[in-house]
Parts: sequence; structure tokens; C-alpha cells
Amino acid sequence: MIVVDTSVWIAARRHPAAGVHRTLMALLDADEVALALPVRLELLAGTAKADRKAFRRAFSALPLLVPSEHTWGLVETWIEKAADAGYRFAVTDLLIARLAHEIGGLVWSLDSDFEHLEALKFVQLYG
Repeated sequence: MIVVDTSVWIAARRHPAAGVHRTLMALLDADEVALALPVRLELLAGTAKADRKAFRRAFSALPLLVPSEHTWGLVETWIEKAADAGYRFAVTDLLIARLAHEIGGLVWSLDSDFEHLEALKFVQLYG
């Protein structure tokens, strides 16, 4: 399962003829995409009022990864490990990474912070 980060969804929408869009569509067609709640919320925040109904309908077809109390506890542990290694990450990125880790999934992101998360062995990247 591939947890697709906000950066990929935005790039695919902005450049429908690009490889990111084609790859995302192929993964969606193969039912390989999971949606982390933070990504859903970020995308919803950028969706115009007139498009929200269609957004909800389209994204309701994807498995939604929701953090549990256990998830948050492990994110806190990761924050400490990352800080000890000299890294600072957005809580949103850590949460996306942790949700992917919990299902044994990969993260697809265009955000370079995820490369550092992978270097710390918190997540495996797609691609």
C-alpha cells in the first residue's frame, strides 16, 4: 500500500500530463493508495467550497488511515530520536510516516523531509 503525501496530490493536479499524475492514476486504478488523515485534511483545506462535495465523494473510496493513541505515542518517540540525530520534522510529516509504518506501507512524497525520515528508518519511500 502506498500512502500518498499532499505534495504528490498537488503536483498531479497541477500537471495532469506529467509522470506524477500518470503514476498516481495507475496506483489508484490498482487500489494501491491509502490516505492518511492529515493528508485528507490538508487537501480539504485547499479545496474550494464548490468542489468539496466532489472531493468527499472521490476521496471516500480510499482507505483512510487514522491515528490512534498508540500512534501518537510512537510519534513522540520518533520526535526524540530525530532530535537526538539533529533533525526537526513537522508533526504532520511524522504522523504520515507513522501511519504508513503501521500498515507496512510506503510513502510517496515530493517533500525531501521524507528522505531524512527514511534515513532514520522511520519510513520506506515509494519510487
